[in-house]
Amino acid sequence: MNEEQQKKSLVKLEINMQEFKEIIKDITENSSVLSLKEHVQHMKGSRYAHCYEVAFYTYVICKKWGLDYISATRGAMLHDFYFYNWKNKGVEGQKRFHAYRHPRIALNNAIENFELNPLEKDIILKHMWPLTFRLPRFSESYIVTFVDKYCATKEFFRFLRYKKKLKKLKKLSKLKKQEEK
Repeated sequence: MNEEQQKKSLVKLEINMQEFKEIIKDITENSSVLSLKEHVQHMKGSRYAHCYEVAFYTYVICKKWGLDYISATRGAMLHDFYFYNWKNKGVEGQKRFHAYRHPRIALNNAIENFELNPLEKDIILKHMWPLTFRLPRFSESYIVTFVDKYCATKEFFRFLRYKKKLKKLKKLSKLKKQEEK
Protein backbone atom coordinates (compact mmCIF):
# COMPACT_ATOMS: atom_id res chain seq x y z
CA MET A 1 0.00 0.00 0.00
CA ASN A 2 1.54 3.32 -1.03
CA GLU A 3 1.56 6.45 1.09
CA GLU A 4 -1.45 8.05 -0.63
CA GLN A 5 -3.57 4.91 -0.17
CA GLN A 6 -2.59 4.80 3.52
CA LYS A 7 -3.68 8.43 3.96
CA LYS A 8 -7.04 7.71 2.28
CA SER A 9 -7.46 4.67 4.49
CA LEU A 10 -6.73 6.71 7.61
CA VAL A 11 -9.09 9.48 6.52
CA LYS A 12 -11.83 6.89 5.89
CA LEU A 13 -11.27 5.39 9.34
CA GLU A 14 -11.37 8.85 10.91
CA ILE A 15 -14.66 9.61 9.13
CA ASN A 16 -16.06 6.30 10.31
CA MET A 17 -15.03 7.03 13.90
CA GLN A 18 -16.62 10.46 13.60
CA GLU A 19 -19.81 8.91 12.29
CA PHE A 20 -19.76 6.24 15.01
CA LYS A 21 -19.36 8.90 17.72
CA GLU A 22 -22.11 11.01 16.18
CA ILE A 23 -24.56 8.07 16.15
CA ILE A 24 -24.22 7.56 19.90
CA LYS A 25 -23.49 11.18 20.89
CA ASP A 26 -26.76 11.75 22.75
CA ILE A 27 -26.27 8.46 24.57
CA THR A 28 -22.63 9.06 25.55
CA GLU A 29 -23.53 12.55 26.83
CA ASN A 30 -26.38 11.28 29.02
CA SER A 31 -25.49 11.53 32.73
CA SER A 32 -27.04 8.15 33.56
CA VAL A 33 -25.04 6.45 30.81
CA LEU A 34 -21.89 8.28 31.92
CA SER A 35 -22.42 6.87 35.42
CA LEU A 36 -21.76 3.41 33.94
CA LYS A 37 -18.08 4.39 34.02
CA GLU A 38 -18.30 3.83 37.79
CA HIS A 39 -19.65 0.28 37.47
CA VAL A 40 -17.32 -2.67 36.91
CA GLN A 41 -18.51 -4.99 34.16
CA HIS A 42 -16.91 -8.41 33.78
CA MET A 43 -13.51 -8.26 35.44
CA LYS A 44 -11.98 -4.84 35.90
CA GLY A 45 -13.24 -2.69 33.02
CA SER A 46 -16.19 -0.35 33.29
CA ARG A 47 -19.65 -1.17 32.02
CA TYR A 48 -19.47 1.98 29.90
CA ALA A 49 -16.23 0.80 28.21
CA HIS A 50 -17.80 -2.61 27.57
CA CYS A 51 -20.90 -1.11 25.96
CA TYR A 52 -18.78 1.29 23.91
CA GLU A 53 -16.64 -1.58 22.58
CA VAL A 54 -19.70 -3.69 21.75
CA ALA A 55 -21.25 -0.68 20.00
CA PHE A 56 -18.11 -0.03 17.95
CA TYR A 57 -17.73 -3.61 16.69
CA THR A 58 -21.47 -3.72 15.98
CA TYR A 59 -21.18 -0.49 13.99
CA VAL A 60 -18.32 -1.86 11.88
CA ILE A 61 -19.97 -5.23 11.15
CA CYS A 62 -23.46 -3.91 10.46
CA LYS A 63 -22.19 -1.10 8.23
CA LYS A 64 -20.00 -3.53 6.26
CA TRP A 65 -22.94 -5.92 5.79
CA GLY A 66 -25.39 -3.18 4.76
CA LEU A 67 -27.63 -3.57 7.82
CA ASP A 68 -29.24 -0.90 10.01
CA TYR A 69 -25.96 0.08 11.65
CA ILE A 70 -27.40 3.19 13.28
CA SER A 71 -30.08 1.39 15.32
CA ALA A 72 -27.75 -1.54 15.97
CA THR A 73 -25.00 0.74 17.29
CA ARG A 74 -27.42 2.62 19.54
CA GLY A 75 -28.97 -0.61 20.87
CA ALA A 76 -25.52 -2.04 21.52
CA MET A 77 -24.49 1.05 23.48
CA LEU A 78 -27.54 0.57 25.72
CA HIS A 79 -27.54 -3.24 26.04
CA ASP A 80 -26.14 -3.24 29.62
CA PHE A 81 -27.78 -0.03 30.86
CA TYR A 82 -28.33 -1.05 34.50
CA PHE A 83 -26.78 0.27 37.71
CA TYR A 84 -26.36 -2.53 40.23
CA ASN A 85 -23.37 -4.77 40.93
CA TRP A 86 -24.48 -8.16 39.66
CA LYS A 87 -21.66 -9.87 41.57
CA ASN A 88 -23.11 -8.79 44.92
CA LYS A 89 -24.08 -12.04 46.60
CA GLY A 90 -25.69 -10.20 49.51
CA VAL A 91 -28.63 -8.97 47.46
CA GLU A 92 -31.36 -11.57 47.02
CA GLY A 93 -31.48 -13.00 43.51
CA GLN A 94 -29.03 -10.47 42.11
CA LYS A 95 -26.21 -12.80 41.13
CA ARG A 96 -28.31 -15.87 40.56
CA PHE A 97 -30.81 -14.35 38.13
CA HIS A 98 -28.76 -11.50 36.67
CA ALA A 99 -28.36 -13.02 33.19
CA TYR A 100 -32.15 -13.32 32.89
CA ARG A 101 -33.12 -10.06 34.64
CA HIS A 102 -30.76 -7.40 33.40
CA PRO A 103 -31.93 -7.17 29.76
CA ARG A 104 -35.42 -6.11 30.93
CA ILE A 105 -33.91 -3.68 33.47
CA ALA A 106 -31.61 -2.22 30.79
CA LEU A 107 -34.56 -1.84 28.41
CA ASN A 108 -36.67 -0.06 31.03
CA ASN A 109 -33.79 2.31 31.82
CA ALA A 110 -33.23 2.97 28.12
CA ILE A 111 -36.94 3.68 27.53
CA GLU A 112 -36.90 6.18 30.42
CA ASN A 113 -33.98 8.07 28.89
CA PHE A 114 -34.28 7.68 25.11
CA GLU A 115 -36.78 7.20 22.32
CA LEU A 116 -36.19 3.68 20.97
CA ASN A 117 -37.32 1.95 17.80
CA PRO A 118 -38.34 -1.76 17.71
CA LEU A 119 -34.86 -2.88 16.57
CA GLU A 120 -33.11 -1.09 19.45
CA LYS A 121 -35.59 -2.57 21.93
CA ASP A 122 -35.09 -6.07 20.53
CA ILE A 123 -31.31 -5.73 20.77
CA ILE A 124 -31.40 -4.66 24.41
CA LEU A 125 -34.02 -7.20 25.46
CA LYS A 126 -32.51 -10.22 23.70
CA HIS A 127 -28.74 -9.64 23.83
CA MET A 128 -28.40 -12.51 26.31
CA TRP A 129 -29.86 -15.08 23.93
CA PRO A 130 -29.88 -18.09 24.24
CA LEU A 131 -30.40 -17.47 27.98
CA THR A 132 -33.33 -15.26 27.07
CA PHE A 133 -35.44 -17.94 25.48
CA ARG A 134 -37.19 -15.81 22.86
CA LEU A 135 -35.21 -15.54 19.64
CA PRO A 136 -34.01 -12.13 18.46
CA ARG A 137 -36.19 -10.79 15.62
CA PHE A 138 -33.47 -9.04 13.63
CA SER A 139 -30.06 -9.89 12.16
CA GLU A 140 -28.63 -6.89 14.01
CA SER A 141 -29.83 -8.36 17.31
CA TYR A 142 -27.88 -11.56 16.65
CA ILE A 143 -24.80 -9.52 15.77
CA VAL A 144 -24.97 -7.61 19.07
CA THR A 145 -25.48 -10.90 20.92
CA PHE A 146 -22.36 -12.44 19.41
CA VAL A 147 -20.28 -9.26 19.63
CA ASP A 148 -21.23 -8.99 23.31
CA LYS A 149 -19.97 -12.55 23.92
CA TYR A 150 -16.78 -11.81 21.95
CA CYS A 151 -16.07 -8.63 23.95
CA ALA A 152 -16.78 -10.36 27.27
CA THR A 153 -14.34 -13.12 26.31
CA LYS A 154 -11.71 -10.53 25.32
CA GLU A 155 -12.21 -8.78 28.68
CA PHE A 156 -11.75 -12.07 30.52
CA PHE A 157 -8.43 -12.84 28.80
CA ARG A 158 -7.31 -9.21 29.18
CA PHE A 159 -7.94 -9.63 32.91
CA LEU A 160 -5.95 -12.88 33.01
CA ARG A 161 -2.99 -11.16 31.31
CA TYR A 162 -3.29 -8.27 33.79
CA LYS A 163 -3.36 -10.70 36.71
CA LYS A 164 -0.31 -12.55 35.35
CA LYS A 165 1.63 -9.28 34.95
CA LEU A 166 0.62 -8.22 38.45
CA LYS A 167 1.82 -11.52 39.87
CA LYS A 168 5.13 -11.10 38.03
CA LEU A 169 5.53 -7.55 39.37
CA LYS A 170 4.85 -8.70 42.93
CA LYS A 171 7.41 -11.45 42.54
CA LEU A 172 10.00 -8.97 41.18
CA SER A 173 9.22 -6.57 44.01
CA LYS A 174 9.73 -9.35 46.56
CA LEU A 175 13.08 -10.31 44.98
CA LYS A 176 14.19 -6.69 44.97
CA LYS A 177 13.36 -6.34 48.68
CA GLN A 178 15.29 -9.53 49.45
CA GLU A 179 18.32 -8.23 47.52
CA GLU A 180 18.23 -4.96 49.47
CA LYS A 181 18.47 -6.78 52.79
